[in-house]
Amino acid sequence: MEFKNGTKFSRLDAAVLGSIPEPVVVIDHQRDVVAANRSAKTDIGVSYTGRALALSLRHPAALEAVDQVLAGDPARTVEVTFPAPSPRTFDLIVAPVPGDALSPNASTKPGAVLVFHDITAEKMVDQMRADFVANVSHELRSPLSSLLGFIETLRGAARDDPEATERFLGIMASEAERMTRLINELLTLSKVETEEHIRPENSVELGPILNQVSATLSVRAGDRRMEIEFDIPDNLPAITGESDELTQVFLNLVANAVSYGTAGTPIRVVATAQISIPGPGGPGVSVAIINRGEGIPPDEIPRLTERFYRVDKGRSRKMGGTGLGLAIVKHIVARHRGHLSIESEPSQETSFTVFLPCSGA
Repeated sequence: MEFKNGTKFSRLDAAVLGSIPEPVVVIDHQRDVVAANRSAKTDIGVSYTGRALALSLRHPAALEAVDQVLAGDPARTVEVTFPAPSPRTFDLIVAPVPGDALSPNASTKPGAVLVFHDITAEKMVDQMRADFVANVSHELRSPLSSLLGFIETLRGAARDDPEATERFLGIMASEAERMTRLINELLTLSKVETEEHIRPENSVELGPILNQVSATLSVRAGDRRMEIEFDIPDNLPAITGESDELTQVFLNLVANAVSYGTAGTPIRVVATAQISIPGPGGPGVSVAIINRGEGIPPDEIPRLTERFYRVDKGRSRKMGGTGLGLAIVKHIVARHRGHLSIESEPSQETSFTVFLPCSGA
């Protein structure tokens, strides 16, 4: 705690202010800083005790609220954002403080206390929710507009054209399937996010899961002249998990490898026992899905697991992608207390590696 010389503060006052985790600043009627706790210095940079508040706090809305309270207004709350070193948003509460509580002089005019409540996380959640709604609306609007357009055409100009009718019905079926996939993946994502804090308890063998994934996607891979090659040791340890969710993880990752790999190249699925896995540590299993293709630019990799984020938006939509597959993978892996690693070299190999803790680890 730092105090202005000559102020009326007891050891209890200092202890209470110092124990508050949120930034707290006390000023006198001249707008000089009387006291500031450690959080005020580290979080918002108010460090000039005994000098004008404006030397440390240069936010116009905050200073205006201070002036209004010092002029006799009741307590006020304003939202303030500090852009550096990283953006943080606070609800700033400015409340009057009796002058005789700050100074031995009973005639001293009232001062004010500033309390900064960090709402950065709440603002980020609100922004994510708004972005999510906007993205869902956009993803659904496109196929719906297409369906409505073809329905109007079939009712009018193409009513008596069997060839056009057949072609348009095929496109309509494709768009309807795309909306169905989107809705199904939204429901899956909502479910895994809701249950992310509940760790699975079952012991699961990965070998049968990976074999099921291979059987499901073998035809799709064959259409692109690709072969799914497995390297799974017989003594691979069991992991703690949910079979259905892990099947979803590897279906999504192998399907991506088929879609974005170069036609005619193999896809490798390599499982390995690990002494210590990244993230939670301890023994575990890694499963790497490796393909050859154009690769992913390094600056795109950190955003791949965001909802609706696509490196190549046109290609992804053409292949029926929803932009939710990797977000689902991320949350399922997090629920299993695992770790997802992504590595890519342009025009070389791309690998998505899932690390999962062993059963009982």
